[in-house]
Amino acid sequence: QVQQVESGGGLVQAGGSLRLSCAASGGTFSSYTRAWFRQAPGQEREFVAAIGWSGSSTYYADSVKGRFTISRDNAKNTVYLQMNSLKPEDTAVYYCAAGSRPRSGSYSRPPLYDYWGQGTQVTVSS
Repeated sequence: QVQQVESGGGLVQAGGSLRLSCAASGGTFSSYTRAWFRQAPGQEREFVAAIGWSGSSTYYADSVKGRFTISRDNAKNTVYLQMNSLKPEDTAVYYCAAGSRPRSGSYSRPPLYDYWGQGTQVTVSS
């Protein structure tokens, strides 16, 4: 059974940092695009960042560019999201996603991703 499990969420003060991890199991994800999305209460799921299969290509939402860094370790089937200079508006449930269909220009589209984690809560206090 293919699954992804996120970890690393929590409560942090504005300006602080967190590192999220997403470990996949039950399949080989080395050829998949991996991504992070987030969803705040009452809002739609929002694209945060994506990384190509080799790790050489990364894509970010404008709202997190320069503060967040996505990376991956294919040997561990794991994708990471380093979040620095956190703001209260970053508060959300963060989800990792994986899929073979996302391409340049379509990384931000949730329906293109086949596998999702259960989410981890990130809360940034002011």
